[in-house]
Amino acid sequence: MVPKKVFFTKGVGVHKDKLQSFELALRAAGIAKFNLVNVSSILPPGVEIVHRDDGVPLLNPGQIVYCVLARNATDEPNRLVAAAIGTAVPSEGESYGYISEHTSFGQTKEVAGEYAEDLAASMLASTLGIKFDPEEDWDARKQMYRMSKRIVKSMNTTQTGHGDKKGKWTTVIAAAVFVEAENGEENTEDGSLF
Repeated sequence: MVPKKVFFTKGVGVHKDKLQSFELALRAAGIAKFNLVNVSSILPPGVEIVHRDDGVPLLNPGQIVYCVLARNATDEPNRLVAAAIGTAVPSEGESYGYISEHTSFGQTKEVAGEYAEDLAASMLASTLGIKFDPEEDWDARKQMYRMSKRIVKSMNTTQTGHGDKKGKWTTVIAAAVFVEAENGEENTEDGSLF
């Protein structure tokens, strides 16, 4: 099974119960009605990146759906939490890319997002044999990656939230969600979706 499409989404949920706050974050992200299976960090060669509004309708309620999921939660009032997905896409269509997940406390959306994006781009750069100094700041490395013409783009999807003032659980998620086939399209010879 090699996914044909991927979409990115994020959400935040607040509830007195930790599990319920996670459910509400999944709802906000539009992916609560699927059975999510967390996978590691490879962006398949030639996968099409689609908008969430185009990707969700391709999935069926209850379907087992593979994703790279970043999840963080707090019940400390006002504590800043972040969940970020970073993505690096190679310029060569037959090469695979990378997706990274990052969670943190106290990092702004911009800092957490750039960190996740940097992780994905650095993993891809090392795979492609691009020499880089890991001590250089992200902006300098990002420029160098683009100048190599081997990494076509990098991006991040990041959700932050502040802990509820009354101590309810606040959960943030970010996800790269894989779509294996069009809704109703067969993926195997026996006619099943799996």
